[in-house]
Formats: sequence, C-alpha cells, structure tokens
Amino acid sequence: MNNIRKINGGGNLKGEIKVPGDKSISHRALIIGSIAQGETYIEGFLHSEDPLSTAECLRKLGVNIPKIRKDEPFTISGLGLYGLKEPREILNCGNSGTTMRLLMGLLAGQEGKNFILTGDHSLNERPMGRVGKPLSMMGGKIFGRESGNKAPISIDGNKLKGCVIGTPVASAQVKSAILLAGLKASGTTSVIEPASSRDHTERMLKAFGADISIRGEFGRNIVIKSGANLIGQKILIPGDISSAAFWMIAASIVPNSEVLIKNVGLNPTRTGILNVMDSMGCNYEILDKSTIAGEPIGSIMVKTAKNLRAFTIEGDVLPKLIDEIPILTVAACFCDGVSEIKDAQELRVKETDRLKVMARQLRKFGAEISEKEDGLIIKGQSNFNSAEVDSETDHRVSMSLAIASLLAKGTSKIMKAEASSVSYPTFWDDLAQLTN
Repeated sequence: MNNIRKINGGGNLKGEIKVPGDKSISHRALIIGSIAQGETYIEGFLHSEDPLSTAECLRKLGVNIPKIRKDEPFTISGLGLYGLKEPREILNCGNSGTTMRLLMGLLAGQEGKNFILTGDHSLNERPMGRVGKPLSMMGGKIFGRESGNKAPISIDGNKLKGCVIGTPVASAQVKSAILLAGLKASGTTSVIEPASSRDHTERMLKAFGADISIRGEFGRNIVIKSGANLIGQKILIPGDISSAAFWMIAASIVPNSEVLIKNVGLNPTRTGILNVMDSMGCNYEILDKSTIAGEPIGSIMVKTAKNLRAFTIEGDVLPKLIDEIPILTVAACFCDGVSEIKDAQELRVKETDRLKVMARQLRKFGAEISEKEDGLIIKGQSNFNSAEVDSETDHRVSMSLAIASLLAKGTSKIMKAEASSVSYPTFWDDLAQLTN
C-alpha cells in the first residue's frame, strides 16, 4: 500500500467522475436486509473498510452474505427479525462507528443471546454511551469500559419496551440504533431530535415495510411500531455526496476546473454542502434528477468560481454536512474574508479530533486558523506553500489535504495517505484521472 503520496501544486481538474456508493446507505442496506424476510438485492455498494466490517459482523451472526466484490451486485438472504444467531466469537467493527452503534441497537433486543463488540484502537476510544443509555431506557443490558461509554461493549439480549426518547444531539447513528431496537420492542418507540439528522434509516425501513411515521416539523419526531415484518427489497445505492464534496469544492477553488460528478445522492438531510456552496457563490448545476428506492439522486456539474465569499456554519445545518467540514475548512482558506465553523463539538469525537487535526495540518501550508471549543475561525485569501502533512489516520482528513496540496506552490507530501480507503478506495486514482 502506498502510504505516502506526493501532490504537485498548480494545474486544474477536468473531467467526469462517478464517486463510490453512499457509505451510510451501504451499512443500512446490509443490516436491514439481514433482518428482512427473503432476499435483498444490493447494487452500488461501497466496497470499503467500514461497510465490509458491517458485512463481516453480520456473517458471524448467521446471515448469508456472499463475498462482496467491487462494482458487483450481490444478494443477501435475510433471517427475519428473530433469526440472528449468537456468535461464537467477538464481533470486530474495525474503525466503523456506524457498525458498532447500529449493531448495538440491532442486538439489544435479541433475547437470551450474548454479544461482544470491539474495534480498533481509535474506535474503542470513541463514545458509545450516547447509544447505550437510550437502549438501557428501553430495557437493554449494555456494558462496557468507563461505565458503558467505551468498547469493548457487551450486550445481553433482553426484552425491550417502547418509549419516548429525546436525543441531546442530532445524530443519525443514535437515532438509527434506537429505531432498530424499536423493531423488537413492545409497543411504540419514538425518537425526538433537536434537529433533523440523516434519514436514510427511516426511508429504508419504510421501503422494507416497517410501520414508521414522521411527526412534527422537519421530521424531528420519528415513531416506529413493532410487529411489522420486513420484506427483502432491491436496493440501488447512489453515489456518496460526502465523497463527491471533495470534487465539488476542489473544482470550485482550483483555477480553470470543470468537473461532472454522476449519480450522486441528494437526500435533503445530506445536502448542507450545497447550502454552503450557495452562500460562497460557487458555480454549480444539478442535472438528471430522479428518485431510486426513495432516495433522490442527480448529477452535479461544478466549475471554478472567482471571489468566493466567506461563510459561517452553525446550528441546524451541522448534521447535514458533518462529514464535509474538513474539506470546507480547506475551502475557507481561499474565500474572501473570515469564515467560521460553530456548534461542531461532534467533530472532536469522530475518527480523530477533526477540528484539531485540520487546524494543525493546514497551518503547515500557511493557513491562518484559530481553534475554539466548538469550531474554527479561518482567515481567507491564503497563499499555500508545499508542506509535509499527515492524515493522522483519518480518511476525510487525508482527502482534504490532497485537495489543499493542489493549491500549494511546489510539491507536498501526505503521510498515511491510504486512510482514504475507509470511505473512498479509488480516491487517488480519481484524482490522477481529473488532474491529467
């Protein structure tokens, strides 16, 4: 594996590209397909480390999932809501927080069965109490290090009861874990969010036949009733807008660029990046809109824009672009004026402390960034010079630094560059294609 990449500054980006399948939808297609009755056909799956960790855990739970090959559709044979088996070994979630948190919800109601979840060093330091506590309110028996907040996590499957749960932060992972637990809980389970987070789980559960409804403004109150059987479906997974974001921003800030990104998911809970691009004055157009399996998709054409405006990100838009903050931090360095990111404490408990890591690494190029407890202040109109930078093992940091390197004078070097494979295994190939 090439873990050091050299990037020459200058040049531009030209061409057409298709980004990998949506990571969030890939995880959920596997999990919900596994507990449905009958077969689920999956096309466009993201063949990367995180979703493959989910697949391997589900196999250990007795689900018939064939070997998944890149760019090849496959079919899962579901076991139904009560068919998961107690595994003979520990379930290793790798580096995937989504895998661990969603499986916690899935397994909490598997009565009489015991499960242990672990991950790599990074994942085992990430907070799991935010999922364990609401599941405990439903009757779940969840144990772990630091009073249940850190993995390894032990789950004693138990009879769950539906209840009303308010989540302190808008988190798709927390909400999804509760909804998956609600499939087997007695009565009705209701999740009340402070703001709308990604709704892929709700959309997919509904498509599979779950009794789920959205109440209140902006889908903040999600209600699921147990008792409905899930039926296998055909799932076509769109391109991941979080992966597309690297090219959308790159084409906006790298001079004389023009990039078409084909078949990208445009779920309204994920398109906060477009809101920020609008406020910046980016030059883009959405083409060929359609809807597949309840998920809106389209192609995005982006051309370089001059005199981009500084922006502020805060409040309710954060859950819609939490994964795009690293690349937007790069964009802010090349806007006119001072940009600010607020209310982003969640980024301190991702694969890395992304606020600290992005500030530390971009300063090496010459960026002027100050760090606050909940965000960053970034001075625009930077002049970047080549540097040796480090992804610090974070996939989104690795790709953001690659785009930053295109704007630097000279040749930059990125250490631990292959972290990108967690969500975008072909990133470096696609970069080479667009810069040739």
